[in-house]
Amino acid sequence: MEITMTGKEVLRSQIMAQVIDGQLDQASAAARLGVCVRQVKRLKRRMLNEGVQGLVSKRRGKQSNRSIPVALLAQAVELIRTHYGDFGPMLACEKLRELHEIKLSVETVRQAMLAAGIWKARRGAGARTHPMRERRARRGELIQIDGSPHDWFEGRAPACCLLVFIDDASGELMALRFVDTETTLGYMGLLEEYVHQHGLPAALYSDRHSIFCVSKGDYKDASDAQTQFGRALEELGIEGIQANSPQAKGRVERANKTLQDRLVKEMRLQGISSQAAANAWLPQYIRAFNRRFAVVPAMTGDAHVPYTGSRKALQRILATHTKRRLSSNLSCQHNGLLYQVQSADQGLALRGAQISVVEHSDGKKELLWQGRVLPYTCSTKSGKREAAAVDGKNVNAKVEQALRRRLYPAKAIGHPWKQRMATPPGTIPVQAQFTHTKDGFAPASPRYVPKGTFLFSGTGDIST
Repeated sequence: MEITMTGKEVLRSQIMAQVIDGQLDQASAAARLGVCVRQVKRLKRRMLNEGVQGLVSKRRGKQSNRSIPVALLAQAVELIRTHYGDFGPMLACEKLRELHEIKLSVETVRQAMLAAGIWKARRGAGARTHPMRERRARRGELIQIDGSPHDWFEGRAPACCLLVFIDDASGELMALRFVDTETTLGYMGLLEEYVHQHGLPAALYSDRHSIFCVSKGDYKDASDAQTQFGRALEELGIEGIQANSPQAKGRVERANKTLQDRLVKEMRLQGISSQAAANAWLPQYIRAFNRRFAVVPAMTGDAHVPYTGSRKALQRILATHTKRRLSSNLSCQHNGLLYQVQSADQGLALRGAQISVVEHSDGKKELLWQGRVLPYTCSTKSGKREAAAVDGKNVNAKVEQALRRRLYPAKAIGHPWKQRMATPPGTIPVQAQFTHTKDGFAPASPRYVPKGTFLFSGTGDIST
């Protein structure tokens, strides 16, 4: 019978042969094999009784005691195929543990998915061209912010944008919010929520979007060189830093990639199909994400500074401020709307004064003059009171204008309202019931008569 032995077993048989022949003592043999003397005695006795075959492992060809049951592995593969077919091995492993109480390692799940054809092995990452920047030391020293447009609801709702605030020191998600598009008021609204929850960070790190910086040549003087978001950061004492490349703010970029994979699938499992429901559920997801991925900062302590002002003052800072100058009748125009200030006591002082039109993230508007809120009425340029405005465009006025065109379309050239335009050259309109001819007076039947014709109008008898 042919015996197949491993290299370790061959070495063991050679050393044990020397022990049996008396060429090597048991202590030296134990040291060379890395076992105790008692184990050497067992191996010697087994070799004397069974020969070299006695040194071969008795578990050769048998299943490992630590092997995963075939039925459990088949159940896991079926669950992944049914519910988590597009999940990665790590996320699928987490869901099996959380929702189905199946505890498997990530590598076991990956191998099972590869064998079942659910997952395809990826090639190794390419050479890193951008070296990693060292994290900031304390939490709140640097917050990276970005917007991520994506089909977050997988067709269950329109595509939208996710605003992401992530801490550079710990990798924690500090704030998330779904918005329609990436706008200044969207960032301001989320920053207001952030300040109330965590305080004022030392710096915000963003890209070079027009929300955060003004390109050279787009402004005439220094007053135009700052965006509305930059003005708000300056008033709050927060440093605004703009990255020169996406790789410079790689932490938030990698977070966006992770969220586009994990967050989309989590909302699918939760049955979330609207922005409102997602925004209400996001705090729960943030806590779970931070438990999974956050790290301990290099230094203890928090760099956030508590905000000591009032909530109303913070809302006023985190709003857009547009400067306008009042006319002599205390009115100004902004975004197609006419604002009329109602102030009797300061009427003379307000003539020609420079005010700020403040637009909040919730749509509310204010007129500010020297820190005071001015009462006003808002109307369109035609004088009608404004009922609704979206991004400065009067919706109701445009609807009324379209209905007016439909009800009262433009008249053709030959219409009676436009007779003067259709009058033939050399004629004038008839203005009398009778005309004087060589035969006397006659009814004016033609609509137009030659120039020079005597026209008469009257109700009495005609004698001459």
